[in-house]
Amino acid sequence: MKIAVSATGPSLDAEVDPRFGRCAYFAVGDPDTMEFEFIENTSVMSGSGAGISSAQNIAGMGAQAVLTGNCGPNAYQTLSAAGVQVISGVSGTVKEAVEGYKAGKFQATSGPTASAHSGMGGGMGASGGMAMGGGMGMGRGMGRGMGMGGGMASTPAPSPEQEMELLREQTDMLKQQLDAVQRRIDELQKGN
Repeated sequence: MKIAVSATGPSLDAEVDPRFGRCAYFAVGDPDTMEFEFIENTSVMSGSGAGISSAQNIAGMGAQAVLTGNCGPNAYQTLSAAGVQVISGVSGTVKEAVEGYKAGKFQATSGPTASAHSGMGGGMGASGGMAMGGGMGMGRGMGRGMGMGGGMASTPAPSPEQEMELLREQTDMLKQQLDAVQRRIDELQKGN
């Protein structure tokens, strides 16, 4: 069996990337042998279609399951259509995620867990409309870019229900990012 894990770096000790379509790397391999190859995600900088492209690549590699933080509707639909099981809400290191998967700690997700284009880093613009720009994405380097959005606002403004759902999604992603940062701080402190 082959699975894929969205990863922030090319090792089993890297954190699970909370984004699927725009993750930095994919760990693809056999959870039983723990032999994984790390593939740089070529869709990470795509203007659009990153989720679909990433999902097609993963399905083309023969993965039967994907472990990730969040999965948008286009990626989810593409993976599901290819018969790939999507497991979202996963955090920790890639190794911890795979071990949790082997232990049966995760269940398949029944639908997308992020809105379309959420990995691009939207934020609320001054007009109340959704803004596309700067973003909450995790950078590839040590800096881990944590911009807060801004940019061109589009209309109409989301309904209060839509805004609340988007804010919940952003809160979940921020919690995952904070957990990852705290784990790294703990690791660094243990090393000193």
